[in-house]
Amino acid sequence: MEPESGPNRTAVTEFILLGLVQTPELWPLVFVLFLFAYLVSVGGNLSILAAILVEPKLHTPMYFFLGNLSVLDVGCITVTVPAMLGRLLYHRRTISYQACLSQLFFFHLLAGMDCFLLTAMAYDRFLAICRPLTYSTRMSQTVQSTLVAVSWACGISNALTHTIALNTLNFCGPNVINHFYCDLPQLFQLSCSSIQLNELLLFVMCILMAGAPLVLIITSYIHVAAAVLRIRSVEGRKKAFSTCGSHLTVVCLFYGTGIFNYMRLGLEESSDKDKGVGVFNTVINPMLNPLVYSLRNPDVQGALWRVVMGKWSLT
Repeated sequence: MEPESGPNRTAVTEFILLGLVQTPELWPLVFVLFLFAYLVSVGGNLSILAAILVEPKLHTPMYFFLGNLSVLDVGCITVTVPAMLGRLLYHRRTISYQACLSQLFFFHLLAGMDCFLLTAMAYDRFLAICRPLTYSTRMSQTVQSTLVAVSWACGISNALTHTIALNTLNFCGPNVINHFYCDLPQLFQLSCSSIQLNELLLFVMCILMAGAPLVLIITSYIHVAAAVLRIRSVEGRKKAFSTCGSHLTVVCLFYGTGIFNYMRLGLEESSDKDKGVGVFNTVINPMLNPLVYSLRNPDVQGALWRVVMGKWSLT
């Protein structure tokens, strides 16, 4: 059913996504680059997931959460890139109103889950390093499943809140989005209605969904750093920090781009900077995460090698 004009409705039935570049001659190059990035990202994350599933050494809470993070990364890049590739392939720039809202919903669902899953991973490192004697009981399979379920619930709540709030706005005039996917800052700029409440809601949800988890992550690592510095052996310190370095790198990449994207609403019109941040959020981060987690981890490297060569064993 098409949107209709009227109270809390919209006269716009589709949006025009300008994409990354507006020069048609560059579209084939962009298509090839992003198709390659998509295949590498999906392949890398699914390889990490396969390695975790088939390698008994990786059947630990840390890798359980990493496997879930890999699933989120596949989802995040799949929500945005295939649709963009389709528009480039068929020389089409339009996206329907319903498809735009759907893309927005799933993007914020996955982003919200990311925030809480990264927090769960920080909590896991805190327990492993600061509370090693009670680690197995405090991070049982039930606790792990509960933390993932809470991440799902928070992600769904976040996505529903933004999608329903956006659906109350009127879109009756310009329908050109200077981006390659639908997101809140760009859609706010096209609304004919007042967006003050929506911007306030976005700010509040950012505090709840990103700010609070970030505080918990920082608090966890303050305790971790204090515990590691009390370790007398240099080798022990190095091993403890190495288990946290990958996670901290991913946290910095995720929150750095997120803060840039959502904490400056109303400051300026959409620009190429927003597109660059969008590429980092939806393409670069999911592609880098498998590399970050496997680069200095011999267990993951060995499992990945067995996955690639087809020589793993379940015993």
